[in-house]
Amino acid sequence: MLRRHIPNSITSMNLLCGLIGVIFAFRARLDLAFLLMLAAAVCDFLDGFAARLLKAYSELGKELDSLADMVSFGVLPSVMMYQTMRICTWSDTLWCYIPLLIAVFSALRLAKFNLDERQGENFLGLATPACAMLCGSLCYYLAVEPDSFLTVWAGGYLFLPLLSLALCALLVCEIPMFSLKIKKGQPRSLQSKRICFAACVCIIGLFVLLLKLDWSLAVLLSLVAYVLMNLIFRIFAPLNAE
Repeated sequence: MLRRHIPNSITSMNLLCGLIGVIFAFRARLDLAFLLMLAAAVCDFLDGFAARLLKAYSELGKELDSLADMVSFGVLPSVMMYQTMRICTWSDTLWCYIPLLIAVFSALRLAKFNLDERQGENFLGLATPACAMLCGSLCYYLAVEPDSFLTVWAGGYLFLPLLSLALCALLVCEIPMFSLKIKKGQPRSLQSKRICFAACVCIIGLFVLLLKLDWSLAVLLSLVAYVLMNLIFRIFAPLNAE
């Protein structure tokens, strides 16, 4: 039936957005590349929603989703980080290629996720969309705010490569990270963490709004807060990832 193909069609739009985003990234239009990444993220959410609504789950859809995510949330952010480093350092040295490792570790992350049955209520490691959004929002902010303090950091040969390596490690690590997907019967502790994160996002949004900063900084800081919160929860209140 036609409805069985609707989720896969939306997933294909995710892939298409990612491909066009890569083209814009290579053309150094990082602002448009990030907007296409956001469009891909919307499609990534809608395909799962459509699959649940229409009860149109399939193995084909699962594999197609991973392939689309690899482009939109693996290749695209790594190319954006590569281009950002080239622009900020005015060079094309070996250091500029280190961010491309994000694509490699994203592939490992996606392959691991497809085989790992432990990742139900929580993720093990940083999800590829979250990693991509962190990279994309940073690149967007540096592109539209060239005089910011972050641009000074990105102008060196350590900040972006070290950040890329840290993200690579987070993608494949065994640290539990709470999911933002709401399902019935989830534990109260998980709901509490989501409420805490939502409050943090509101504070960050208000801070950015009051200081009249670019909206992409709110996205960036929210994702940094998400990572830090999960690290803190791991240290002081470990999640049960079973």
